Amino acid sequence: MTYENLDRKLINALLGNGRESLRSLGEELDVSVTTVSNHLKDLEAEGVINGYTPIVDYGKLGYDVTTVMHLKVEGSALPELTDRLRNEKQMVSVYETTGDYDIIAIGKFKNTDEMNDQIKALLSDVDIRESNTSVVLNTVNEHAQFELDLDE
Repeated sequence: MTYENLDRKLINALLGNGRESLRSLGEELDVSVTTVSNHLKDLEAEGVINGYTPIVDYGKLGYDVTTVMHLKVEGSALPELTDRLRNEKQMVSVYETTGDYDIIAIGKFKNTDEMNDQIKALLSDVDIRESNTSVVLNTVNEHAQFELDLDE
């Protein structure tokens, strides 16, 4: 029996339902539960799958303000600043980027006062040379993942 594309098919199945049982996955993919389990363990060990987590709608929990912060940073401070941002509870995404800004950080806040406090805290950091913050008016797509193409 060949397992061509099995890992990709397994990932795609989990994208559809991350809580699906090993038995159901095995039936869907026409392989044994043991095979599914072994492939899943390998994908986890390789870091391809980094956990199973709920997709939270923060807006429904009162976090109605989403911001996109663009930051220019003093060169040597980039790793330290990205670490600090990563540890900020309400920063849901932090990216080191090319282009005009060094960091793009996405934050979720309950109101504009919380957002304002975060922005002021960032602006007081001597390692930040410049910032540009945008407030999201409407979330069109968030937490999107895509199915993997299968080899032919």
